[in-house]
Amino acid sequence: MGATDHRALAGERSVSFAIITVSDTRTPETDGNHHYLSARLNELGHQVVFYHIVKDEPSEIERMLASIAEHPTLQIALFNGGTGITKRDTTYDVIAQHLEKTLVGFGELFRMLSFQEVGAAAMLSRATAGVYRGKVVFSMPGSTNAVQIAFEKLIVPEISHLAWELTR
Repeated sequence: MGATDHRALAGERSVSFAIITVSDTRTPETDGNHHYLSARLNELGHQVVFYHIVKDEPSEIERMLASIAEHPTLQIALFNGGTGITKRDTTYDVIAQHLEKTLVGFGELFRMLSFQEVGAAAMLSRATAGVYRGKVVFSMPGSTNAVQIAFEKLIVPEISHLAWELTR
């Protein structure tokens, strides 16, 4: 059975999301990624059941992963921020060490799409995704353009399929 068959079996279903912004400077008012993602998810018939801004500190990111894992209805978590290579960028490091199953293709495809937009600088992104304790976790860069590319081109087409796969 191929991906098309799986999508058909998954059907269209409402999926519950977490949005976690990793930033030392953003506030709920200035968090454009949260506003964008929440609005788009609502338009698509999904719901945001968890939202938080965390500092780019490994212990805080780890606490968010634990909170997500314990949330009973949450299915997909969208982390944005902290995927670069500066000393403060620790999101990838924390998430990558906890993922039980990695969706390697997400990072690869994201960097390919980013390359079309920003050229060779796409290699600086450590976007990743996978499964952690029964939840799909995506980790994207924090730029608005990067979030929109990852969400619209990679996540949206597979939302119902991803949620369905978690229940098989």
